[in-house]
Amino acid sequence: MRPPVSDLPLQFEDVTVLARDVALVRDVSLQIAAGAPTVLVGPNGAGKSTLLRLAMGLIAPSRGRITWGGRAESDSRRRAMVFQRPVMLRRSAAGNIAYALRADGIPRAERPRRLADILARVGLVHLADRPARRLSGGEQQRLALARASALEPEVLFLDEPTASLDPPSARAVEAIVESIHASGTTIVMTTHSLAQAKRLADTVVFLAAGRVTECTDAARFFRAPRSREARTFIEGERS
Repeated sequence: MRPPVSDLPLQFEDVTVLARDVALVRDVSLQIAAGAPTVLVGPNGAGKSTLLRLAMGLIAPSRGRITWGGRAESDSRRRAMVFQRPVMLRRSAAGNIAYALRADGIPRAERPRRLADILARVGLVHLADRPARRLSGGEQQRLALARASALEPEVLFLDEPTASLDPPSARAVEAIVESIHASGTTIVMTTHSLAQAKRLADTVVFLAAGRVTECTDAARFFRAPRSREARTFIEGERS
């Protein structure tokens, strides 16, 4: 029996992205393996969001190579991404999830059970019939996570999913992220919050000015960062 096709490990080989001759990321070599969460941290403009879009296949490198499970091309349905400001369809909360299930070809008979399970996971059962665009920011982010996880992706990319949320809403989203990870999905997310990275990360990738300066175990990173850029960033957060 052939092993199931996987998009992991995700491999960056000397990847550079240029926009009008400005390098958004430069000479990035990085491997993301299946398993515990990877969190990308660094200052604004460091290239974190660009790296996620590359990983998702939304943009192509100007130079270098990206492979998914050793392949230069991959079916993106094994991957999902939630943006900092997710776009809600003009449907109810339940309708947003149902649309994703239908678009992915989930059998009609299976959809009601999947829909109910997902709404319960993110605590939106009582808001199932409310128009998605009338939900609060935190509720919309929880719905975006529900919609993405409904397809049971192998890897889920999250671009600063709590950046505009108040602390209670942010912790609610973090709890959902941990639940999705526990279900077997590999989480790769960006944040500028070191406190959040400490709570969620197993591996930390630190970026500065488009370059990866560290990729290491989270505990080691916070105990003794090796790069000057990371030390400066951590000290700035503490002050």
